Amino acid sequence: MILEKVNTPDDLKNMPLEELPALADEMRQLIIKKVNTIGGHLGPNLGIVEATIALHYVFDSPQDKIIFDVSHQCYPHKILTERKEGFLKPENYLKFTGYTAPEESRHDIFKVGHTSTSVSLAVGAAKARDLKGETGNVIALIGDGSLSGGEAYEGLNNAAVLGSNIIILINDNDMSIAENQGGLYDNLKLLRETNGHAECNFFKSLGFDYYYVEEGNDTAKLIETFKKVKGTNHPVVVHMHTVKGKGLAVAEENKEAFHWILPGTLDKKADDAPAASSENYNTLTTDYILDKAAKDKRVIAISPATPGAYGFTPEFRNKLKNQYTDVGIAEEHAVAYASALAKCGAKPILAILSSFVQRTYDQLSQDLCLNNSPMTMLVYWGGLSNGDSTHLGSFDISLISNIPNIVYLAPTCKEEYLKMLDWSVEQNQYPVAIRVPFGEFVSTGIEDNTDYSILNKFKVVEQGEKVAILGLGNFFKLGREVKDELKNKLNIDATLINPIFMTGIDEGLLENLKSNHELVITLEDGILDGGFGEKIARFYGNSEMKVLNFGGKKEFTDRVPMDVLLNRYHLTKELIVSDVLQALKAVSHV
Repeated sequence: MILEKVNTPDDLKNMPLEELPALADEMRQLIIKKVNTIGGHLGPNLGIVEATIALHYVFDSPQDKIIFDVSHQCYPHKILTERKEGFLKPENYLKFTGYTAPEESRHDIFKVGHTSTSVSLAVGAAKARDLKGETGNVIALIGDGSLSGGEAYEGLNNAAVLGSNIIILINDNDMSIAENQGGLYDNLKLLRETNGHAECNFFKSLGFDYYYVEEGNDTAKLIETFKKVKGTNHPVVVHMHTVKGKGLAVAEENKEAFHWILPGTLDKKADDAPAASSENYNTLTTDYILDKAAKDKRVIAISPATPGAYGFTPEFRNKLKNQYTDVGIAEEHAVAYASALAKCGAKPILAILSSFVQRTYDQLSQDLCLNNSPMTMLVYWGGLSNGDSTHLGSFDISLISNIPNIVYLAPTCKEEYLKMLDWSVEQNQYPVAIRVPFGEFVSTGIEDNTDYSILNKFKVVEQGEKVAILGLGNFFKLGREVKDELKNKLNIDATLINPIFMTGIDEGLLENLKSNHELVITLEDGILDGGFGEKIARFYGNSEMKVLNFGGKKEFTDRVPMDVLLNRYHLTKELIVSDVLQALKAVSHV
């Protein structure tokens, strides 16, 4: 293997140019094998191999700072920066995260997992260099899909007038996760079609010096261009045209499906019989939207560039036609757009991942809730997880539920979810968010007749005494398990409550619990700070009622196994019951 000779970027610089294509092939095969084994971002990384080799061949990392956007294209970089062991042997596949991580390597400048950030970070890094009188190149690598994010425009605006060295490398593969959306992409297309010579040039209009590389997967041509811009004393854009999924035919042909893949995806045969369709919260959502949209032309589904996460397949999108909008990577715009749609009489349903809700706080507060626009927001993948620190979904309860006017709902089953969804779409009084259940699919088979217009009304599912359990959303099942464990271990017949609402409390019910309960426990699948449980504890603060809050700690976890997290936070029935016993002893009742 040629790669055996490359342990650091310095080793790469001594290689003859004619060996680099073979090196790229070897790296590509390692990436394919690893991602097919453990899952990960496939298409973006395959497309950037040659550019990464060229970057490290020409520039001098870490003196020259290479700043990645979103990290979906950092695998080749990791191979060349002293982490190839994480790609060579299956036992080391999980040793390194799939995102840039300064704790792993001096060649990673920032920990990054959200899009449209690299240019802003690069401007800051370049300005700091200038203030300190230092030298070195600052290179921001950003994909064309990430250019739709507002921060990318803000960063480019400042970068263009920096007046010193900054190199913006545009990786243009004519794709986001799905197809690119927005007027900018017409200009990128024009630049590709004219080999970068079109008079209409977005980047030149901002003030950048501009270079175009049509063969963005040709190492020699990339090296030639990078040498031209190395050491520049002014802002430069290098626009390179690459192929997403390069080197793997199936990934080149179906770029959306192979952006990110599950383990074993490439092992499936083309003639494998499709798995029998099964009901899940994605299919419930898409079936509901299609039916609702067919009956009411005011209904519109919205996705900020991640349609696959919600089951918004190409077929689904084609059926909706103009009743579907993919705004691209532009979560802030998505919320404001949906708010205006609702305010003006449409019925928007915005689907968004919990991790990306973090990008929208101002729009949620000002554009949506201050204007009290009756839109529906479906929050997916909310809860504690074993994922990377860049993609945690544990903060949405605290973030959303403390903004005035909005109603945030936590269904526990299919029937509640569909009832909440329909109520939200048809009502015109509030902005409504629904935390789509994450994990096991639950169906009671019993139609939900709850009137959700009566806000903050909790459901007493099983009446008991002494201990009341409030199991919120994803953790309602855990609440039932705790109830059974309390009965078995302590002979306590606890009351089980489904709170439903995360934005308010049922004061009447909580007050009534004082008559025959000594302890209230809350279970929420998210961080405790600013969460649901704190609302309950605050209500009982000036009373004799003891309250125990169970949930996650306010911390950035990084690929921590779920069983470890659940034990760390005492989120098992055994540990909860143990804590309950200690709490009851403390008040001298057991």
